[in-house]
Amino acid sequence: MTTPTPLWRQLQATAQVLLDVQAGRSMTQVLERVERTLRPGVQALAFQVMRSLGRAQALRRALARRAPSPPVDALLCSALALIATDDDPPYEAFTLVDQAVEAAKRQGTTRASADFVNACLRRFLRERERLMAVTASDPVARWNHPAWWIQRLQVDHPQHWEAILRASNTQAPMGLRVNVRRTTVDHFMEHLEAAGLAGTRQGGSAVVLERAVPVHHIPGFEQGWVSVQDPGAQLAAPLLLHGLASAGSAHVLDACAAPGGKTAHLLEAGAGQVTALDIDPHRCERIHANLARLGLPAQVLAADAGQPATWWNGDLFDAILLDAPCTASGIVRRHPDVRWLRRETDIDQLAAVQARLLSTLWPLLKPGGRLLYCTCSVFCREGSQQVKAFLAHNTDALLQASPGHLMPQFWAGGRTVPDNQNGDHDGFFYALLEKRLA
Repeated sequence: MTTPTPLWRQLQATAQVLLDVQAGRSMTQVLERVERTLRPGVQALAFQVMRSLGRAQALRRALARRAPSPPVDALLCSALALIATDDDPPYEAFTLVDQAVEAAKRQGTTRASADFVNACLRRFLRERERLMAVTASDPVARWNHPAWWIQRLQVDHPQHWEAILRASNTQAPMGLRVNVRRTTVDHFMEHLEAAGLAGTRQGGSAVVLERAVPVHHIPGFEQGWVSVQDPGAQLAAPLLLHGLASAGSAHVLDACAAPGGKTAHLLEAGAGQVTALDIDPHRCERIHANLARLGLPAQVLAADAGQPATWWNGDLFDAILLDAPCTASGIVRRHPDVRWLRRETDIDQLAAVQARLLSTLWPLLKPGGRLLYCTCSVFCREGSQQVKAFLAHNTDALLQASPGHLMPQFWAGGRTVPDNQNGDHDGFFYALLEKRLA
């Protein structure tokens, strides 16, 4: 019989995750290095800390004018984020205080540091209502996003910025894509119900689970019936292929393909041949693994899409999917650390990469062919403004009917929030461009 992991150990590890994120490291990579027995609990706590970090830091400043050492500050802010949540806290407040103090004692800090953590947390419990009111006027504390991020959303989406921030602070559901080459959505739903899992169909081959489960619990996963993919990401393949005259024999380029979800969907949706590129050889291995599980063939190349001379054979493509590198500002409910990792200057730097890829790949497309430009960003600089600039410089490009900016949203109380779209999905931008015939 295994002994339950003490909460103080989980809090120590969670504080270290916060320190690593503050040092610029991705939480996904950091969590992979957490001790296996600790990882599930630490991941759950770290996700909640990232979603409440703005408020926690504001509370810490209200409780102590001088910041303690970084390790102590990370532990204190982690505890405050978990205690000061609007949702049900993962543990009773006094349990969290007791275990945070124990964590401070055991992480090699001075007795004074443990006393400091204890004093701050107990003062918060005594003065909670006042302190929460004091920090409520701070936009970063209220919305748990950096100030520059909030301000940019206010400019880009003046009617929806609050709804975007609310949606971004929710927990993302587990979205699935049914492989229609292996089974039907109806057949999969029957097996899902038989396995005791609740799910909702969301158009096309998308299913959203009521609660996330390990993939080996999903019926037919190992047999290639289904893949994990957000419903918003599942729009790419049908947008690119629907109505394309040569869809069944089309040679499609997936220019930034890893981990291979859209590559697989293109093949499931009937693309004749797909060439999938990614600049990282290790990420290409994930493409190979995903395609092998699904029983799908594709040409996978470890190459830079922006340097065709190193990989292109000169044959024009019928269609190109450019899922361009971006800030990932549309998927922060799934990756809540992104908001704290990004800097405002990243937007222009990434927009330059996107523009370079667009201009480089456009000549590789046949006349009459299509290029679908997409990003998982809600910032206009990476979406509508990027496409507007491209169209201004490429008179042979026609913008076809496509969604544009899709706001991140969630299902709550029997309705989708915000109400301007259907379903539960992350934030994306889609623009379908067609090359004029000569």
